[in-house]
Amino acid sequence: MTRTYWLEHAWLGTHVEPGVAMDVTDGRITAVRTGTETPPPGAEILRGLTLPGLANAHSHAFHRALRGTVQVGSGTFWTWREVMYATADRLTPDSYHALARAVYAEMALAGITAVGEFHYVHHAPGGTPYADPNAMGEALIAAAADAGIRITLLDTAYLSSGFGQPPNRHQLRFSDGTADAWAERCSVLKERDHARIGAAIHSVRAVPAEQLATVAGWAEERRAPLHVHLSEQTAENEACHEVHGCTPTQLLALHGVLGPRTTGVHNTHLTAEDISLIGGSGTGTCMCPTTERDLADGIGPAVALQNEGSPLSLGSDSHAVIDLLEEARAMELNERLRSRTRGHWTAAALLRAASADGHAALGWDDTGTLEAGARADFTTIALDSVRTAGPLPRLGAETAVFAATAADVRHTVVAGRHIVRDGAHQLVPDVPQALSRAVEALRS
Repeated sequence: MTRTYWLEHAWLGTHVEPGVAMDVTDGRITAVRTGTETPPPGAEILRGLTLPGLANAHSHAFHRALRGTVQVGSGTFWTWREVMYATADRLTPDSYHALARAVYAEMALAGITAVGEFHYVHHAPGGTPYADPNAMGEALIAAAADAGIRITLLDTAYLSSGFGQPPNRHQLRFSDGTADAWAERCSVLKERDHARIGAAIHSVRAVPAEQLATVAGWAEERRAPLHVHLSEQTAENEACHEVHGCTPTQLLALHGVLGPRTTGVHNTHLTAEDISLIGGSGTGTCMCPTTERDLADGIGPAVALQNEGSPLSLGSDSHAVIDLLEEARAMELNERLRSRTRGHWTAAALLRAASADGHAALGWDDTGTLEAGARADFTTIALDSVRTAGPLPRLGAETAVFAATAADVRHTVVAGRHIVRDGAHQLVPDVPQALSRAVEALRS
């Protein structure tokens, strides 16, 4: 069955086009017709600016429970981490499903149609595997289905607390012991229509150097995405240099981790050689500006990375906020603060990072554009809210990136199915209540 959508305004990658009719069959776009001034009979009308669905390339769903609770007092990433561990200790497969379902519904309300879940809470507290060793990962996959979005489960190897150090008591539930045991467990995970299975190296401090190639080889054999937290903190860089005599990027390059299917998350504290290694290998960069500023991590060299050939994607990471438009805006504005010049990326480039390049980083290469053959995942931004009213419609891309927020999302469609209609989630009727209940359950 073919369904036709009439888009009042559509972002077609280079410009805003008024009056676009788009046919969708079996979850894919089959035709895009411009110059359609009036809606065809029977078409679903989407008022506002329709964009490709947004891709949240880096998520830790359970961090959503920390929102607002970690803003009291001073500290660093490392003090924040202790609060995060306390929340991770309380997760069960059931409570994680409930929380992730609500978090992914919040993402859908923000126009996000796919999430990369950097998943490392694998086992019960103390490290004992569940009867189903992938119970926690399966809970996340089910939560994404229940919330109506796609997921790439980036099953994460997390084996040590630091260079040569065993996992601490919190990290025992993250660890499989060895990379081989990690590979054996996550090889059981199966892809589904809405779910891809990828791999992640938590960081060079969490996977011993001699085991990095095992994780990289697993991903290479399956042609799966491989993500890694990279140089988020200067302390990690200093420790890596002390033990291995090189930077984390150089260590990853030495063990075959870098490459076109690999994405470095944060890539904040890099040397010129690091930037060349990342860009020259085609390794992607996922920037998470709202988390990087919330945790006082620093501003990564995104312009230099892209200039060297590293594709950029965006993530909301710790979910201090869930708003990919804010992530896109923040990447440009952060660079303005650092350089004291404006205009490092066009609105088109920022939207690409938030959509097509984000989907590609998650293994959804045929998603993130409004063109025939692409998956029918898209979102519509209101152009008549207090934030977006006023600018000319042809400046819709600039309005979306530099003025709109997640609150301006009017519709979200995944595989041709309305997940959010007129600002209301169709599968999770009361998302705020679902979030409140799930978070409260982790406090009791």
